[in-house]
Amino acid sequence: MSKAFASQADLVDKQVTFAKLSPNAYAYTAEGDPNTGVIVGDDAVMVIDTQATPAMARDVIKHIRSVTDKPVKVVVLSHYHAVRVLGASAYEPEHIIASRDTYDLIVERGEADKASEIGRFPRLFRDVQSVPPGMTWPTITFSGAMSIWLGKLEVQLLQVGRGHTKGDTIAWLPEQKILFSGDLVEFDATPYAGDAYFQDWPKTLDKLAAMKPKALVPGRGAALTTPEAVAAGLKGTRDFIADVWASVEAGVAAGKDLNAVYKETVAKLRPKYGHWVIFDHCMPFDVTRCYDEATQYPDPRIWTAERDRQMWQALES
Repeated sequence: MSKAFASQADLVDKQVTFAKLSPNAYAYTAEGDPNTGVIVGDDAVMVIDTQATPAMARDVIKHIRSVTDKPVKVVVLSHYHAVRVLGASAYEPEHIIASRDTYDLIVERGEADKASEIGRFPRLFRDVQSVPPGMTWPTITFSGAMSIWLGKLEVQLLQVGRGHTKGDTIAWLPEQKILFSGDLVEFDATPYAGDAYFQDWPKTLDKLAAMKPKALVPGRGAALTTPEAVAAGLKGTRDFIADVWASVEAGVAAGKDLNAVYKETVAKLRPKYGHWVIFDHCMPFDVTRCYDEATQYPDPRIWTAERDRQMWQALES
């Protein structure tokens, strides 16, 4: 008999922190749950990643209202995963912005991803009935780079490379050198890599490091408020991705099947990373995707609720 998804036993709500990084930048974090970035401009607010449901987004709005009464006019989707986007309607924004690659992924696999994620991690979809029917659709898309002006405050939206997904978007305050990375960077939290590009991700992180951020809001984990903490967050994520790839690539080269590679990789990585949030949840998805990339699937295959269950039973029975 297979055990339930590791995340289904994660039932304890986390303590929220709303950290001020500058007069304009805030980080809504919750002990390893998905983060939301907030940028307060001269005349409006931008939200980066929305939470998983409108009901959960309302807590973000409550914290925004503790620092400003300016309207939330812009929502940015760092990527397409349901846990990041389905709360968008609560903000009633004028625009929802995403990369064109993210838009294409919503078209291709948004419905499947929504069903998959809700089944995997029910606590993160509190009051899921508050999500409007259908998908969260961007109203503006871009490729490569664009600037949004919140009055005189420039926010740069950039695609610096593939990693967590092919559509990853970062938000960058160039004058303040504050970076909102989405799930390209995690801190003391296991990167989910089920839709990743393992060979590209470390190179993308090197590009983020070259920007020399003074502060960084990761996709999960506490806000990184010094250059030293930023460097540690980038290195931790980079090391994890490289270590998974090295283990899986060695197993593939030795002719081992996915099940054997999975067990070996978890055993190798647990001493170093096993204390990170959602390690047991992520590893089956991460190793499966890495094995795919190292063998015959350069692009991630679509996860469905049924594929989730089949994979989990095969690796965790």
